[in-house]
Amino acid sequence: MADATLLRTPLHGEHLALSAKMVPFAGYEMPVQYPTGITAEHNAVRTAAGLFDVSHMGEFTVRGERALEFVQHVSSNDASKLEVGQAQYSTLLNDDGRLLDDLLVYRYPDHYMLVVNGANKDKDWAWVSQFAERFGVELVDRTEEIALLALQGPRAQAILAKLTDADLDSIHYYRFAEGTVAGVPATISRTGYTGEDGLELYVDAADAPAVWRAVLEAGAPEGILPAGLGCRDSLRLEMGYALYGNDLDEQTSPLEAGLGWVVKLDKGDFVGRDALVRQKEAGIGRKLVGFVLKERGFPRHGYPVSVNGETAGEVTSGVLSPTLGYGIGMAYVPAEASKAGSEIGIVIRGHPVPAE
Repeated sequence: MADATLLRTPLHGEHLALSAKMVPFAGYEMPVQYPTGITAEHNAVRTAAGLFDVSHMGEFTVRGERALEFVQHVSSNDASKLEVGQAQYSTLLNDDGRLLDDLLVYRYPDHYMLVVNGANKDKDWAWVSQFAERFGVELVDRTEEIALLALQGPRAQAILAKLTDADLDSIHYYRFAEGTVAGVPATISRTGYTGEDGLELYVDAADAPAVWRAVLEAGAPEGILPAGLGCRDSLRLEMGYALYGNDLDEQTSPLEAGLGWVVKLDKGDFVGRDALVRQKEAGIGRKLVGFVLKERGFPRHGYPVSVNGETAGEVTSGVLSPTLGYGIGMAYVPAEASKAGSEIGIVIRGHPVPAE
């Protein structure tokens, strides 16, 4: 039985109608897989298309004359570089330079939108709200009003082209446009979390079920499948995308997590900057790496990692890659063992399995 305290996305009824297996995730009851199964859904995204419900994500809008200053203060990347119609990957940090969340920043003509992880949205809202008065901005939590659908895979654009008036060719990577999808207003963004080309659709919550059904119908000849959290995890891990709560957390800095490229220390002051400057000067003691198993095995979250026979970390994410056919994962290891090609061990049932 579902936990009565779990929230439901506007597409909950659609998942039940498709006989999805529902699980708790980020405070919501979410589909982990459909009857087709995780591997079939994974392969559909790699070869054709998959449609994900990611409406658990949080959306905050920022308006006002100093909206850019506000975004610059709370996030680590340089939002001043954003053009209207462009999105940017960034991080939210605490004063110690540790990761409160990773997020996307969207620049609209008259406002910014921050898209945060569903599990963190209440924490994130409380954090960023404390800076709103200082910058005189209007900050609005629109999470409950907005549904988010992710259409991912090499056939994603061909499918969406049947349903939209937007010029999809002009929406380049990490760009977005406003148009209609299946006759309703939408923000159409060329972003995603699978490693494939794809488009994410922000629509009013009330419109989401009709859009979901329209996309599945339009995609049927192309081989689309509804896709759940199970294959979302294996897809992002094959790409090397970090997941907050597994690979990123409040004990981790973006420099340790390989996210130094979204930390712009030269843009001026921002939350956590001073701590990161100190950390960079002192040197990073550990780093997040991807690894592949050299022998058979399934690396799972929490398994110990050995370096030169000594326990030196643990697996943060792991999976038997459906595409590659062998075990892959991510782990924090000592900086000296973080170079590509370094040999480590993943301890599975007491036995260190060689990994690179």
